[in-house]
Amino acid sequence: MSSDSPTRPICSSPSVTRSDSIAPRRPLRASERGPRSPCGARSVVSRDVNAEHGFGRRGFLAGAGAVAAGLPFVGRTPANAVPVAADIAKLPFPTERSLRILITGDAGTGNRNQWAVAEAMREQHRRAPFALALGLGDNIYERGPNGADDPQFREKFENPNAGLDFPWLMALGNHDNSSVVPGDGGWLLRGNDEVEYHARSARWWMPSRYYSVAIPARQPVVEFFVLDVNPLAAYLPPIFSPYWSPDGQFMNEQRAWLDAALDASAATWKIACTHHPYLNNGPHGNAGRYEGIDIAPLNGVHAQRFFEDHVLGRTHLLLSGHDHSLQVLEPTPATRGTRQIVSGAAAKTVAAEPKINPTGTNPALFENYHQLGFMVMDLTPDRIDLAVHTVDPTGGPAVEAFARRLA
Repeated sequence: MSSDSPTRPICSSPSVTRSDSIAPRRPLRASERGPRSPCGARSVVSRDVNAEHGFGRRGFLAGAGAVAAGLPFVGRTPANAVPVAADIAKLPFPTERSLRILITGDAGTGNRNQWAVAEAMREQHRRAPFALALGLGDNIYERGPNGADDPQFREKFENPNAGLDFPWLMALGNHDNSSVVPGDGGWLLRGNDEVEYHARSARWWMPSRYYSVAIPARQPVVEFFVLDVNPLAAYLPPIFSPYWSPDGQFMNEQRAWLDAALDASAATWKIACTHHPYLNNGPHGNAGRYEGIDIAPLNGVHAQRFFEDHVLGRTHLLLSGHDHSLQVLEPTPATRGTRQIVSGAAAKTVAAEPKINPTGTNPALFENYHQLGFMVMDLTPDRIDLAVHTVDPTGGPAVEAFARRLA
């Protein structure tokens, strides 16, 4: 299960810790101003108090004005994927056909919980090396990054994951696209900053907002389809931006791309990776009734339709985060053979959110709503084995709470 032989993957791309109180503001020094945005405004890199809380008010207002004026602000898609900087050597993808894969989600807090889970993952890696990792969104809490140079990438990704030196296939989550309220998903252009970070990190793999990677490059045993359903599941829907609307250009292009990529895939196993789940027994609920809401589009009905029309019955697994829990659900008639797995407890748990409780009734092999943890998948051309590891944030090794051959 080693990954010593370097190769480039097949990709679908065509080409301060501080108090929560608000301190008095002072004028920004020149060194604290970021590069100019396409509409002429500067993004704040370090000192802006709102930016330190993830708001990025200047960038948000400037961008919102540009959208209102009809300027072409678009998502980073495979058609305009981010090239890697010449001085960055991306960590190689494996060439073996037996793969050990780390699955983690909702990790990017930089807090002691994330560090405890990361240390447990390092211990597993020392025992049996991972070939790659899947990061299922909410990579930068609470409001996402403010530019690709934001120190949050170091504090909430690079530093906690030191020593886990293999490619991390990253998906975008609602917190990565925040606008006014943390996690509202209402400023989708913010997610482009995480795509831009692909050019600056050896580990972080996100060349576009959605993409696929087949491993190994020749005769692939698996192809991962990393998808972006944030426009369909935002708590603050993009009602004033036709480009991001459910039937707008971004989602239509993603639908066409996914259909073609799935049809063309020669991989033994096809695995979809998203932040938002289709089925979920935790408090966020199933697509179509997210948060127990019946009002469209807040209930995620457009995400439900996307999954049903383009993912279910066409992939073996659907891996998601969003809910701060660990769930291995059973396939149902609605999923047409696709198994939903939720791994979103790498830094937070449902038990730490006492105002909400698990409510779903989807059949499950395993569920855990009160412990931190991650999952490990062993893949060969003949089988898929999955293990769930729970973590005590006060220390000690991870505990294998579940292990099963899924296929």
